[in-house]
Parts: sequence; structure tokens; C-alpha cells
Amino acid sequence: MKAYVFPGQGAQYPGMGLDLYEKYPEAQDLFNKANKILGFPITDIMFEGSAEDLKQTKVTQPAIFLHSVIMHKILGEAGQPDMVAGHSLGEFSALVANNTLSFEDALKLVAKRAQAMQKACELQDSTMAAVLGLEDEMVEAVCANIEGTVVAANYNCPGQIVISGETKAVEEACAALKEKGAKRALLLPVGGAFHSPLMEPAREELAQAIEETQFNTPTCPVYQNVTTFGVTNPDEIKKNLIFQLTAPVKWTQSVQQMINDGATQFTEVGPGKVLQGLIKKVDRKMPTFAAEL
Repeated sequence: MKAYVFPGQGAQYPGMGLDLYEKYPEAQDLFNKANKILGFPITDIMFEGSAEDLKQTKVTQPAIFLHSVIMHKILGEAGQPDMVAGHSLGEFSALVANNTLSFEDALKLVAKRAQAMQKACELQDSTMAAVLGLEDEMVEAVCANIEGTVVAANYNCPGQIVISGETKAVEEACAALKEKGAKRALLLPVGGAFHSPLMEPAREELAQAIEETQFNTPTCPVYQNVTTFGVTNPDEIKKNLIFQLTAPVKWTQSVQQMINDGATQFTEVGPGKVLQGLIKKVDRKMPTFAAEL
């Protein structure tokens, strides 16, 4: 069974999508449509902007979504998966790939998500940190004993977890985790505490937009970050997507579940190769590919 996976924030790079725009008329149409929906020329930033320009959340999230979804649409019949998943933001790309959401509706939600997350980041001094070389349970236990808000946010692969919360609490957790034997515990250059309770204002804002959006019955299951199981019920997909902003990204568990459910190969659709690397750390024998046009 073919599993298609879609990357999240951090996969962006200067010039992303330009090759698609220049080579495929369908890509041109979709990029031009995106500029109108977003109300600003995101193609200028994607094709000609610097890494710094691309780091703005309101740009990063739609840019990665567009690169992934347009690439998948160009794949056409060759890109029909048996199951899909996306890492955080990538879940929106996955929901277009399995026809739960239209391109237009998903892009509007991604833009809303980016703006809501940016606003939530500005409310409080918060950050994230990568922790390498400890069991998940140890990281969770240390976070639970820190004063203030700090939680496990991304279960990326065995031995790699990201924590998220108030800056002071995250810094204290990093020091405590190093004492417990973490190989590394380092702050990440992010704007705030994604996938933590501090994203509650953004979740509330996005929830209304999601509730008002048409979700269709998908053509194949989506393995959602919140539950890790394959879901095909549109109401359930909607509910899980609403909780995604404040809940951890259970990527390790999602990949394990997809393998348990019969996945025999994974194809990463979109910029970068991060997910292929993470999947290899879950199961080093699993064939992984980058989508090729």
C-alpha cells in the first residue's frame, strides 16, 4: 500500500516552486489563484525572496502547503495514495490529496491558521526546543515537574522529541533533560509554542473557520496527528483538525500505525526530505521516496 506524507513548517527554501511554475501550466493557474485568495503575491516571495522572507509564519505555511499540493496535483493519476498523513501543517496538504478539502478551502484555512498562530505567539514569550537521545516517557516526566507551561509537542521519531511552552519553562526543562542524559536539548528558532496549551487562542479562532468549511468524505484514510489512526469520517477529521494546534504531533505513532495497517512504501510530497529521514528512524527497512514529476 502506498502512503503519501506531506511536510510541515521548516521545509521551506528560497526559490521553492519556481520550477513547477515554469514547467507546468496547471501549476501556474494554481499559483495565480493562490495570489488572489491570499491577497498578496506569495509567488514573488517563494520564487525570489530570501530565507528570512520565507520565515514569516504568514508566508511559510501557505508556501509549503502550495508547493506540496501543487506537486501532488501535477502527479495526477500517478499520485493516488492508499493512505495519507501530514506533519502538523502538512495535514492540510494531506486533506487536499485525499479530497476531503478543496484546494481553495484548504488554502484559506492555512492562511487563517498562520495568522491565528502568529497572533497567539505575540501574546506570550514562548518557544520550542529539540530533545535528542531520551525515551519519550522521560521527557514527559521531566516536563510535568517543571513550573510553568512546557509539554511534549512533536514526537518526530524514536529518540527525537520537541518540547514547547513558556520560554523560561522550556529553558529549565532543557537543563533538567541534559542532567537526565539527553544528547542534546537546544532551543529552536521559532516564533512561539506551537502544539501547546499556549496556542489555545489560535485554536479557538481556527475552530470557527473549520466548522464553517465543507469537509467531504475522503478517497482514502488520513492518519491524523492528534489520534494517529486512519480516519475517513469528515466530522471526525474536522474535530481532530481543530484540536491539532494545542495537541502534540504524534508522528512516530502515526507512521507506526500506517505500517501496521499495511503501508509498504512512503512517498514525501513537497519541499525537503525531513519526513523520509524520520520514517527511516521508525523503520529503517521501509522504502521511502521523494515525489518525482
